[in-house]
Amino acid sequence: MMGVLLVDKPAGITSHDVVDHVRKAAKIRRVGHTGTLDPAATGLLVLCIGKATRLSEYLTGLDKVYEGMMELGLVTDSYDKDGKVLSTHPVPELDIKQIQKQFTQFHGRIEQIPPMVSAVKIGGERLYKKARKGEVVERPPRTITVYEFRALDYNPPEVALLIRCTSGTYVRALCHDVGQILGCGAILSALRRTEVGKFSIREAATLEQLNSPESVQAHLLPMGEALDLPKVVIKPDREQLVATGSSIDEFDLAGGCPVVDGKVQVQNEEGALLALGEVELYGDAAHGGMPVGVKIHPRRVFI
Repeated sequence: MMGVLLVDKPAGITSHDVVDHVRKAAKIRRVGHTGTLDPAATGLLVLCIGKATRLSEYLTGLDKVYEGMMELGLVTDSYDKDGKVLSTHPVPELDIKQIQKQFTQFHGRIEQIPPMVSAVKIGGERLYKKARKGEVVERPPRTITVYEFRALDYNPPEVALLIRCTSGTYVRALCHDVGQILGCGAILSALRRTEVGKFSIREAATLEQLNSPESVQAHLLPMGEALDLPKVVIKPDREQLVATGSSIDEFDLAGGCPVVDGKVQVQNEEGALLALGEVELYGDAAHGGMPVGVKIHPRRVFI
């Protein structure tokens, strides 16, 4: 059994609990996630099963889309409703346009300081462990990109929001920062992840649907459909080159190579993923080193 599994995580359990559930249902140990959600959050988890766990590094950094709720008038140490309340404040008269104006300040490439209650490691220890001991330490900012931060509705003191962002973005930190600008504080009160890269929550299975090896298999996406990378198709009589990790060129392919550099998926004629390869131009020294074609070097082989 191998492939990519999309799961709709319920609230109240950890991402590791979801992995354990799938391991038991599928009766396979080789299951890994490609990015966690906080226990209170719900939504899309992308899991890799069997040989597909070797794809994890290509899926962890995908962009994300979230929908959530921000509650004004509160400040907590975790920036969400699960933390210790540090202060409460009256909420000023606001409308959705005024809130959106503050959201827009966070569009683009920004520096974000992770919350103290987070899994980031400082000095070899998770921040949340330091926070439990009452420690507050300096956290280096991280560069993130916010493509969209939109106020969908405002029913005081709650703001419905949508955010499109790069991996590693703390939505609760954005809510906290907006609350500081507004002068009343704010926390993230609910969060649901709806997209990871090209994957959508609409394609995800619930834990109730994943209760046997057969049900897990039925919801698996083939490895050849998991990555958003250019594809090349190897000729049947040249597949052995891929299996041995040997370089291949355009003469070994059915249909040629669509790119001249970067990564590609090497697939067979049935669409199965055989390897991930690196493309490079090669030249002829007798002709001044001018590029005359491409070679593909298998970097990760799955056969």
